[in-house]
Amino acid sequence: MKNSIISLIGAAFATVALTAVTTPLTAVAEPNTAAVGARIELQGAVNVRDIGGYRTYDGETVKSGKAIRADSLEKLTDADMQKLAGLNLRTAIDLRTPAEVQFAGQDKLPNGVAPVVRPIDDTGLFQQMMAAIQSGDPQQQEELLGNGKAEELMERVYGSFLSAGSRTAFGQTIRDLAATDKATLYHCTAGKDRTGWLTYVLLRAVGVPESTARQDYLLSNQYRAAADAKLREQVKQAGLMENPDLLIPLQEVRDAYLDNAIQQMEQDYGDFGKFLTNGLGLDGGTILKLRKNLVG
Repeated sequence: MKNSIISLIGAAFATVALTAVTTPLTAVAEPNTAAVGARIELQGAVNVRDIGGYRTYDGETVKSGKAIRADSLEKLTDADMQKLAGLNLRTAIDLRTPAEVQFAGQDKLPNGVAPVVRPIDDTGLFQQMMAAIQSGDPQQQEELLGNGKAEELMERVYGSFLSAGSRTAFGQTIRDLAATDKATLYHCTAGKDRTGWLTYVLLRAVGVPESTARQDYLLSNQYRAAADAKLREQVKQAGLMENPDLLIPLQEVRDAYLDNAIQQMEQDYGDFGKFLTNGLGLDGGTILKLRKNLVG
């Protein structure tokens, strides 16, 4: 039983990967298929969304069928892959670390969709968390995650999004999105932190207001809530954790986490525009091409 639960943790938990919240967000309505940030319902993934539909400052709209954000795809069913096959996907960019992929498995993709391996460092969080959970030691788990330690771990992860390696990977993904007329899917494990930051930057880069880009980021809590609450209950029932609520700060996305990355960005580059050019290496032509491809 414990081995099966640990496997479940690996799929739902890997690195910066868990996502949950104890109550649904009330400030954001559940999108439908015609709404912004429309959820793509799959059996093997719970946080898959087309980011089209958001309005820009100048009244334009982000196109649907261009950029799809997701959680990991190793558990997709045949029906899921058939649904993805209808989305005109060209590539699926996997931001997971090698340790995450080794533990959970490779993506399952429709025929004709090219996999792109582009790992973004998790500052060792995945291996730390798995070691703590598998230990079954309440004291060790409390020492690692209690008294604000889990929040500190997450803020450190978000700060690492401004490292050279992470900026290179994020920047290349945005260039890829600017260069194709087909849809591009990108994902990490839970589709909330690396994927959430990338989507936040992408939306702002094409002229979506900051508050709207933040709203999209926070939607991960709503979409992953049920799956992550179930995970906590199973971890407890398996005897792996006496207090699985220690995981909640790792499972949630929070304004404070996003703000930590933004503050680091501003400290390093001064403003968002300079971050795009000097931090991500995007020239003016690429940014214009990105907007032309994604907005209209």
